[in-house]
Amino acid sequence: QVQLRESGGGLVQPGGSLRLSCAVSGIKIFSFATMGWYRQAPGKQRELVAIITFGGNTTYADSVKGRFTISRDNAKKTAYLQMNSLKPEDTAVYSCNALYSPYTYWGQGTQVTVSS
Repeated sequence: QVQLRESGGGLVQPGGSLRLSCAVSGIKIFSFATMGWYRQAPGKQRELVAIITFGGNTTYADSVKGRFTISRDNAKKTAYLQMNSLKPEDTAVYSCNALYSPYTYWGQGTQVTVSS
């Protein structure tokens, strides 16, 4: 059974930083999975934040470029999202995604709230 467990969310002031983690279990060869972070704010559709391929190539939403960094540790089967210079508009539930062809898996999500 594949499980994705996010952690690291919380309340932070504008301009602050958080690091999200996504620990994956049940995927035989984690390094073959493309990992992604998505977010959904209240009343809005879920949107892609960042992805990192098995080859280490990364893609970011324009709204987070230069502020967020996605990375992975294949030995620990974990993906990370370092979020700096956080803004109130970054407030959302952040969910981890694993694309392990032909299957897609989701974590339960972690709340990030940016507020003074």
